[in-house]
Amino acid sequence: MTSAPLTRAAVADMIDHTLLAPEATPAEVDSLIVEARKLGVYAICLSPSMLPVRAPGLVVATVAGFPSGKHHSLVKGAEARLAVDQGAHEVDMVIDVGAALAGDFNAVLADIITVREATRDRAVLKVIIESAALPDAAIVGACRAAEQAGADFVKTSTGFHPAGGASVHAVRLMAETVGGRLGVKASGGIRTAADAAAMIEAGATRLGLSKSAAVLDGFPD
Repeated sequence: MTSAPLTRAAVADMIDHTLLAPEATPAEVDSLIVEARKLGVYAICLSPSMLPVRAPGLVVATVAGFPSGKHHSLVKGAEARLAVDQGAHEVDMVIDVGAALAGDFNAVLADIITVREATRDRAVLKVIIESAALPDAAIVGACRAAEQAGADFVKTSTGFHPAGGASVHAVRLMAETVGGRLGVKASGGIRTAADAAAMIEAGATRLGLSKSAAVLDGFPD
C-alpha cells in the first residue's frame, strides 16, 4: 500500500519497541528505554507489572488480558484502567480467541467495549485478534467488532501463540476490513527489514518489534 521508499526514520516512527517476556527484569526495562531513545522509535511496550516507568519523549504502551485473552472482561478492563492510571498511553488488549473461533462476535464486541469504557478517551486501544489462530472469516469478524467497539487499532498477534505471529495475508485482510478507519499493527515474528517492509506494504501502520535494531539496520537513512 505504500509507494514511497521506506527510510530508517520513517519505519522507526512506526515501531512499538517491545519487552513482554515473563522473565523481564527492571534493569532490562531500563535498557529497553535507553535503546528506544537511541533508535528513535515511537513507543515502548511493556507488561503492566513493570509500570510506572520514566520514559520522557516516548509513548508508553502496555497489554491487557495478555497473552491468552481468557481473562474475564472486567479483569481486562480493571487491568487497563490501572495501567492508564500508572502512565500508559496505549493498551493492547487480547480478545477471547475462542469466542472468535466459535463465531460469537457479540461476545468479542462486549469484551472490547468493556476495555474501551474502562480507558475511555485516556488511551489508544489496540485489539489483538491472534490472526494466525483464526480463519479469514473470523479475522474479518473480529476486526469489525473492534471497529464497532471504538478501538483505535487492530493488531495481529501477541507473539506468544503456537500458531504463529503476523503474516502478510492477515495484515492485508485486516487493512482491507478496517479500510483506514483504524490502524493496523503487525506484531509477532517480524525480525528483518524485509519482513517489516512486507507488512507495511500490506497495510500495517504500526509494528510491534523486539528486534528493532536489527530491523532498522536494513533500512537506508
